Amino acid sequence: MAQPVVQTIHRDPALFWWILLPITVVMILTGILRHYAMTLLQTTPKKQPLATIRQQRSLVRGITFRQHANVLSPSSFQARKAYFVEAYKEGKFLADPENRGKPRPNPMTDPAAMEGMMGMMKGNMAMMIPQTLIMGWINAFFSGFVIMKLPFPLTPQFKSMLQSGVGTRELDVRWVSSLSWYFLTLFGLQPVYNFILGSNNSASQATQQMAQANPGAGMMGPEQDPDKLFLSEAENLEVMEHRWILDGVEDRLLAQFAF
Repeated sequence: MAQPVVQTIHRDPALFWWILLPITVVMILTGILRHYAMTLLQTTPKKQPLATIRQQRSLVRGITFRQHANVLSPSSFQARKAYFVEAYKEGKFLADPENRGKPRPNPMTDPAAMEGMMGMMKGNMAMMIPQTLIMGWINAFFSGFVIMKLPFPLTPQFKSMLQSGVGTRELDVRWVSSLSWYFLTLFGLQPVYNFILGSNNSASQATQQMAQANPGAGMMGPEQDPDKLFLSEAENLEVMEHRWILDGVEDRLLAQFAF
């Protein structure tokens, strides 16, 4: 039986000291500097009125109820569903029920909305500018270098991700180019940042993405109509199907231990 041919590339050991290590160190230092820059750029959040907080939390309660409704019994589910649907349709949780149905004000004329947009712009600039400069630096000095080989096999689908800037079709997929190493460190240094800066840091883009994935984060923006969000959530609750996780549990338990 023929053995698979192992592809071997004789690389200069200096590639580790002059390419791989500098890129890694620069990415770590850039993440640390980004964390402190975003900390300095952040403005002190203003206290929100109790009605606004109640409006936001009420929508999150409905979303959480819909996502975890299977742990409730049918009677509890129907009671909570009827309560949320009626409250959402009647606008009981609105912070400003007098303006219900009226067009939303222009966010460009709202100081609070402008301040929020400026904060988002500062965060995007603190994220984009360093990465653009680092990518230009790598393209200018380290483009086309193959710097390391992964110790585990991979499928050919990873070739475009691991060999950016290296247009060799016959090259084994486990070889990693300098530009691909930049992308790997960009998205893979979160544990390092957590160790150096703590878990609550702003050093990586993954932290911002996880914050945006929160079901209640940014859902009540100044440009969105809370009444429409409540009505949309009421429609979602009305059409959802409920299946209790304990439905028929006795029969399933007996069938599991039946001989």
